[in-house]
Amino acid sequence: MKWTRRIRLLQRKIKQRLGSGSDQLIYTKDLLGDRYCIGDHTYGKPRVIARGEGKSLSIGKYCSISTQVLIFLGSEHRTDWVSTYPFPILWKEAGSIKGHPSSKGDVSIGNDVYIGYHVIILSGVTIGDGAVIGAGSVVTKDVPPYAIMAGNPATIIRYRFDEETIRRLLEIKWWDWPDEKVKENIHLICDDRVDAFIKKFS
Repeated sequence: MKWTRRIRLLQRKIKQRLGSGSDQLIYTKDLLGDRYCIGDHTYGKPRVIARGEGKSLSIGKYCSISTQVLIFLGSEHRTDWVSTYPFPILWKEAGSIKGHPSSKGDVSIGNDVYIGYHVIILSGVTIGDGAVIGAGSVVTKDVPPYAIMAGNPATIIRYRFDEETIRRLLEIKWWDWPDEKVKENIHLICDDRVDAFIKKFS
């Protein structure tokens, strides 16, 4: 099946779930942009958990985020302490104790990333440009650009393209183009002739 057919199928599914009116599509920047760095045209309503020593979140442009996605910036229980119980939050006697809940660091999601239904992303994770995260996955470590990862914990299934193609696409960075340039070349972007796209814009 060509990518164009897959894209049309995805568009139909989105319209069925959200309704035919485009105003019902939730852009993540409108939802979270006042608190985090969210790129243009990214859509979806991820739930961000940032209790305790939460860190920052950045999401690039043109990302597709499915429903029931959880992103943890903090709120992780300490497994290296005697107890995993969150005494510093629930007991006033432990209110001065720092470090619980904990965080492994910021979460950074690149551009043109597709995150499937019910994915959980833990703190300290970087997801590269063009990556795909399969439904139900738990992402505990970094995801390379254009990798397809799935599972609990998520592991690499394969890469969308060969190494040289990935390198060239990362150089082109089409997601940084002005909207007008994207519109002018939309039929090349929504096509599986990746070599032709690279040849034109390299």
